[in-house]
Amino acid sequence: MQIILDPLFYAVAIPAVLITSISKGGFAGGLGIVAVPLMALAISPTQAASIMLPILCVMDLTGFVTWRKRCDPGLLKLLLPGALIGILTGTLMFHQLNDAMVTAMVGVMALVFALNYWFKGKVCSPVHLPDKASAGLWSFLSGFTSFVSHAGGPPMAIYLLPKNLDKAVYVGTVTILFTTINYAKIVPYALLGQLSVDNLATAAVLSPLAPIGVKLGAWMHDRIDAKVFYRISYGFLLLTGLKLSWDGLRHWVM
Repeated sequence: MQIILDPLFYAVAIPAVLITSISKGGFAGGLGIVAVPLMALAISPTQAASIMLPILCVMDLTGFVTWRKRCDPGLLKLLLPGALIGILTGTLMFHQLNDAMVTAMVGVMALVFALNYWFKGKVCSPVHLPDKASAGLWSFLSGFTSFVSHAGGPPMAIYLLPKNLDKAVYVGTVTILFTTINYAKIVPYALLGQLSVDNLATAAVLSPLAPIGVKLGAWMHDRIDAKVFYRISYGFLLLTGLKLSWDGLRHWVM
């Protein structure tokens, strides 16, 4: 068993876990996409996703207890089927995706979601479809991007935010939805050999940060201006996306 010892890895992994858990605990997890791009600065994005999954599951336990009574069951029933199909699609495509492709994909997704934030939704606007079709499309994309790089939050936000849900109901619904999605990913990740002893050991080192961040996020929910948190984090996401896009596309083309 070999735990990652590289100081650079922990320099990016610790902020990644804290940002993700704070976002998950109090701001509907919209910055879950930050974790894999940040970790991919030190390790492969595939390994980063594998290390993050057990940590996300720890976060989800805390988030589930905090938000389980404040979700919308009707929306969950509408969104879960598409998300699970997206996970299945990601599983079937796993062996067609090399590290350069995944790095480029993660980098481009980070750029799109960061630019979409800074340009107030003009980069990636909701597709005008009947509600059930729209729910199926965005939940499928959410499940797929969640499988590849735990980046399912932004596609789901594109569908849910225009509904103008109560803030607590929105956070509760997203929390319960991604609890289900993340636990559903355990079996395919294990079957694909991603949950190795080395990855699990490294995840165990970082996992204590998860409940701390989730509880801190829940505390911050009504006390801290979410705009400040998101502006800083999306700024880092933009820079990270630029670097990963360049690295992935350069190695992919070469």
